Amino acid sequence: MYVFFVLPAALLLFFLYLLPLARILMISATDGQGFVANYGAVLTSAPIHRMVWTTVEICAITTVATLLISYLIAYVLLQVSERTRMWMMLCILVPLWVSVLVRAFAWIAVLNNSGPVNSLLQYTGLTDEPVQLVRNQFGVMLGMVHYMLPFGILPLYAAMKGIDPKLISAARALGARPFTAFRRVFLPLSLPGLYSAFVIVFIFSLGFYVTPAILGGGRIVMIAEYIALLISQGYDWGIAAALATMLLSVVLAVVFIAGRFADWDSVLGGSRR
Repeated sequence: MYVFFVLPAALLLFFLYLLPLARILMISATDGQGFVANYGAVLTSAPIHRMVWTTVEICAITTVATLLISYLIAYVLLQVSERTRMWMMLCILVPLWVSVLVRAFAWIAVLNNSGPVNSLLQYTGLTDEPVQLVRNQFGVMLGMVHYMLPFGILPLYAAMKGIDPKLISAARALGARPFTAFRRVFLPLSLPGLYSAFVIVFIFSLGFYVTPAILGGGRIVMIAEYIALLISQGYDWGIAAALATMLLSVVLAVVFIAGRFADWDSVLGGSRR
């Protein structure tokens, strides 16, 4: 009886995800000069190695910066009044309603040589000439961190909200200083939420396309943009599919490893008992 309820979702999953995925795997093994040549090019090509390293470096820095800022904001959300929390949540959620394309071009307007940031730097005398803040790795990472902050804050806040504040009070009552109580009690209990946020932020960062393409200005190329270039300009579907397959493998590995530590119940709104 339950099969009839599950069947529509299973069919959607099959036709919209599994079938296209199987098609990509087949292209990576059969298009061009075949499986060995396609995956061999991915594993031995120096330009691809540089692009992959750039992607990993940007994703790692973006993830660390996002998690640090998100942890601080999520912790503050727990301490403020209900009214202040409501306004903070509104500020966190509003960017999610704005197109990533609009946000990327907004950063271009803010950070370019004649933008308000460079104008302020020159007005205060910190610099004599405009500082290059876009069309480089810094601009890409800044735009990515800005985009990823809600995805880091919300899982962390959900996990922190499930921590019983009486545990911190008990640690303080036993003589622990505020920082010691945070380090020995609160931080370990919030780690599952931190793992969850890491999985979300890192995986999203690996697949970024629009933000690096705009803020990088063609000088910073990540995996997703390189795959698009191979398909749209190079017509090398075999190598593009091989790259996509390897990217998917990395994503699945990250989900499998970090998922063993992530507290998905907290992310979905549950609490520890």
